[in-house]
Amino acid sequence: MTFFCPSENVCLSGVTSSGTMSSPELVRYGKKRVLPVCPNPLFLQWLNELRDEAKEKGLKIQYTYQKAINSLNKYPLPLKNAKEAKILQNFGDGICKILDEKMQRYLRENGPNASIHSLRAAVLPPAGAAEEQNRQKGDAENHGKAKGGGRRKREYVPQRRSGGYAVLLTLYRQSKTPGSKGFMFKMELQTEAQLLCDKSFSVPEVGSKYTAWSSVSTLIQKNLLIKTHNPARYSLTEEGVALARRLEASEQSSQVRSQVRSDEKNEEELEGGGGLVDLTGSEEDEEGMNPAEVHHSAPQPISSSRSAVDLSSQMMSRTSRRDRLLPGTFDIVLCVDFIETTGGGNHQKKQELVKELQRNGINFDVRKLNVGDFLWVAREKLAPLPGQLRAPVGRELVLDYIIERKRMDDLCGSIIDGRFREQKFRLKRCGLRRPIYLVEECGSSAAHLSIPEATLQQAIVNTQVVDGFFVKRVQEVRESAAYLTIMTRCLAKLYQERTLTCRSRELEGDGGEDQDSLMSFAEFNHGAVKNKCQTVKEVFARQLMQISGLSGDKAAAILDQYTSPRSLLMAYEQCVSESEKEKLLSSVRYGKLKRNLGPALSRTVYQLYCTQGALS
Repeated sequence: MTFFCPSENVCLSGVTSSGTMSSPELVRYGKKRVLPVCPNPLFLQWLNELRDEAKEKGLKIQYTYQKAINSLNKYPLPLKNAKEAKILQNFGDGICKILDEKMQRYLRENGPNASIHSLRAAVLPPAGAAEEQNRQKGDAENHGKAKGGGRRKREYVPQRRSGGYAVLLTLYRQSKTPGSKGFMFKMELQTEAQLLCDKSFSVPEVGSKYTAWSSVSTLIQKNLLIKTHNPARYSLTEEGVALARRLEASEQSSQVRSQVRSDEKNEEELEGGGGLVDLTGSEEDEEGMNPAEVHHSAPQPISSSRSAVDLSSQMMSRTSRRDRLLPGTFDIVLCVDFIETTGGGNHQKKQELVKELQRNGINFDVRKLNVGDFLWVAREKLAPLPGQLRAPVGRELVLDYIIERKRMDDLCGSIIDGRFREQKFRLKRCGLRRPIYLVEECGSSAAHLSIPEATLQQAIVNTQVVDGFFVKRVQEVRESAAYLTIMTRCLAKLYQERTLTCRSRELEGDGGEDQDSLMSFAEFNHGAVKNKCQTVKEVFARQLMQISGLSGDKAAAILDQYTSPRSLLMAYEQCVSESEKEKLLSSVRYGKLKRNLGPALSRTVYQLYCTQGALS
């Protein structure tokens, strides 16, 4: 018996002539509709090549090429040239210009009468490849190859001395060093990888907008590299480690071969010398040498394992110097926040500061600082690469000195809106151990501010005595520029004979009293972001500082004992009476003098976190 299903256009046959049921067989009627062939195969092939090339580089223009391919597949008429393709959707001037250039090149190579509406036979598979294995694959695979599809994916291996090659090897070698943190920041990764790459990681080549760093997106896309955190941390995946291990083995074997060749060359030169003795050698060189070795020494064969050990030891010593700046290899540069040079109502005075610094011959750099107005960095000296317009950017370590500049009117405004306390708190927590307040007096204009001058003077004194900041008072912008000039020259003299070491504040803390252990600028500036994602401890500190009279030192003292609101509430629950809860924080000591927090603030904090409903 046969059942027909009109919705699926199939027939199910399930009953035999003897009346027994057999397994149902699927019988299809009709044939599959053949899709029309694109009448513009050359344009289609070129667009596919452009899309694949953009996809390998990780460029978003690959999606634009794909949209153009879809539009071209839907167009049923042949196109005479690329200009006619402008009528199609997603075909702009850029794509049409590229297609036109490719067509001109195609006509020059194949003659002006070459057909542009059919692919040449040269792109088809050769006839001699029709073996038994290929015959089993069918004509469909050959047809797919003729269209450019059905390609077998090759494993991605970056070219030697390319950007991806250098990044993989650098991360792999860093992971093998003792005490490795397992990741690298962008700046240190670029600096180390530059030694293994022919192209610059920071400056594009002439006529191109891509640098060696552009290959990182390809490594991430190929699942060889992982980018996490902010600022970005780069580390290898398991696939990346396997590929980097192979590249490292290949690199070491090539270096061993080059070493063997150089030794063989030296041996040939010695043998061609006819046993002559070098009379120009010094007596010191001959004293420690056996006379028999001078005439009869035979070259010792170089062991590949020994050479590999030597290379690895050289690599270890080089990576151990990676986080250090030796004396004479860096410059001290003043960094100025861009807010101090542009914008605002005092634009003319801000420009006067810049002109004064330039007149004093100070090397400064204007950039965005997330905390403070001025600081100093030790910038590594790097020579320009051959063929590059400018030298690559070296590593930058932040010195322990940071300046917050305040005019009297600015100080008045920051006290009113609460920025003054927050700025002092962030300066203390930024990781630099020598914060400075540079206060510019306004002369007689201070008497016309909304806060009495005596209150402003008291705030400045409290900043120095209570908060522990160094306060420098000046009268005008010129004195501020002179102070910055003197500080820059003194710091350059102070650090010129020191070996500076880069430390990670997140992994190693604030570094104690070691003045030569400094943070990188990238880590410092990211850690000082004002509106970054905050931890529970940081939000708890901000909550506490909203209480009148509870300064940053007092909040920090509370956080040392209770790191979150939950831990504080649990401590309140363990108290027996109300009076004990109110006095829980009264004995907490804060500041350098280790004073008690006091019962009044302790009672206020208890009421804030334990009172049900609105506070009266």
